[in-house]
Amino acid sequence: MKEKKSMKNYPETMMVDDQKYVRSDSVKQPAKKLDGMDYCIVRTYSAGVFAGYIKEREGQEAVVLNARRLWYWSGAASLSQLAMEGVKNPSECKFAMEVNEVILTNVIEVIKATEEARENIADVNIWKE
Repeated sequence: MKEKKSMKNYPETMMVDDQKYVRSDSVKQPAKKLDGMDYCIVRTYSAGVFAGYIKEREGQEAVVLNARRLWYWSGAASLSQLAMEGVKNPSECKFAMEVNEVILTNVIEVIKATEEARENIADVNIWKE
């Protein structure tokens, strides 16, 4: 029986005629949309960080649906990594339960997330007392 080779043994990029090509399975896919809305990581000035679908955004205010407050995370060095990959240590994270809708003021950062990150965030157990 032939053993399958791990894709980690193959390069993610290669050059052909001075053109760089990227292996398709190394490209992160954007998160699935909900009724046309993007799944994002949203950082506010004083209310913290949330993950959810942006319904509306005007200036520094955003309406976010299916939102989880990300109070503490482990296994992502920054919000950028969190939005691309999710977390590496889900059992150590403190993510609140999802709320149907939250209006956030003083929004200072919005990062569109990948499907990998969306699924990973959804899989983190609800932190509550």
